[in-house]
Amino acid sequence: MRLVWTLVFALASGAAYAASPEDDYIAARDKAIAAIAAMESANAPVETLDAANEKARADLEQRLSTLLGPFTVKGFPAAGRINIESLSSSDVGFGMLDGLRHGTEDGPSIVASTRGLVERWLQSRAAETDADLKLPTSFDAALKLDAFYTQAIGSDAAFTGTLDFNLKTPDGADMAIARLGGWAQDVGPNYDQEIVVTLVKGNSVMIAEAPATPPVPRIAACDAVWTAADAAAQKLVKQATDDSDENTSDAADAAWAKGDSDFRACMGKNLRDNPAFPTLLAQAQALADQMAGK
Repeated sequence: MRLVWTLVFALASGAAYAASPEDDYIAARDKAIAAIAAMESANAPVETLDAANEKARADLEQRLSTLLGPFTVKGFPAAGRINIESLSSSDVGFGMLDGLRHGTEDGPSIVASTRGLVERWLQSRAAETDADLKLPTSFDAALKLDAFYTQAIGSDAAFTGTLDFNLKTPDGADMAIARLGGWAQDVGPNYDQEIVVTLVKGNSVMIAEAPATPPVPRIAACDAVWTAADAAAQKLVKQATDDSDENTSDAADAAWAKGDSDFRACMGKNLRDNPAFPTLLAQAQALADQMAGK
């Protein structure tokens, strides 16, 4: 009898400490990253590195597909591709959110993940020593930051928010957050805006992005804000060149950054009274409802 109970206890303990599917995925991902880093240190040929990267990403993609289960959001492809674009820390697209992207680069797409994977990813970002990459561990707090979207679902451009939409959380969902913003590699007016919606439903997390429809209209008053800031910055650049003054050059960069921030603040304020706003809000709500299965 004692032997039976010993076996039962051992089996129960083993089950309690068994690795979860997320644990298995993270372990496989980290092992692949370490293997590629070792190959880079050994000066492996680029072709060899690329092949190893693609093979590892394909394996991780299959693991994620099993972990996440069927994807059934109407209007989006059932099959997804891994959101992480590279497993090499020296490449663009390294360190993106663990998940599968369903859709296209230029059209609407949804990155599907889990709350557990997102929270693990945020923990890794909270440990970053680079202030530009550091994110809070709180999921709710992170979703309000442009840097979250830049690092989670972007690769070669930064996301800057223009305004937040007030959504009605769809039935069955725990959270729905929608933002209007743009992706760019530089500061200045960006009318190529997208609607980004994050929906949390149980352990499921989905982040969708779709081109704003209709396109965001130009607002003359906001363009004027940027034009004035750009002129002031250009003047500082000329002064820095003439005087070989680094401080003046830094001041020019600060003027451009403030001009960009002021431009977006102007857009956020004025768009709410623009005839296009109700349609943009309806697009965001429809996307959230669609993700929730309504």
